[in-house]
Amino acid sequence: MIKNRKEEKKVLILHNIRSVINVGAIFRTADAIGISKIYLTGYTPAPIDRFKRKRQDFAKAALGAEETVIWEQTKNPVSLVQRLKKDGFKIVALEQSSNSTDYKKVNYSSSMAILVGNEVLGVPSEILDVCDVVAEIPMCGQKESLNVSVATGIFLFRVLDKK
Repeated sequence: MIKNRKEEKKVLILHNIRSVINVGAIFRTADAIGISKIYLTGYTPAPIDRFKRKRQDFAKAALGAEETVIWEQTKNPVSLVQRLKKDGFKIVALEQSSNSTDYKKVNYSSSMAILVGNEVLGVPSEILDVCDVVAEIPMCGQKESLNVSVATGIFLFRVLDKK
């Protein structure tokens, strides 16, 4: 069993992820690994709709993790990243980029914000520019990328699971 890591201040930033199913799956993974908070930026769907009603499609995908993981919705990811940096967080974007580093070789810190982006477009360059590190999961097959929830799960368990 993985110990609770909330005291280690590991947070996720989900930017412009369009699929409720992907966001719900990330919530489940975040709960399993002990993420202390999830920030939903841009148009990423939240567990409640604009009328403050619980989203049943979200609840079905998250299987209750939307009730156990603290989350906050904000529109501007750049100002969020800047605020987290001031609070001592290292910002790590999970993205394919010309300046990315193999995610297994990155030096991770105790206060870390992991940022993932849109299923098709990824993390915009203006956000990557304010991140401390861009980490990439190397691909061996014909496809160039993984599903965002799958990539997030691989990344989180590789980086945070220190049993």
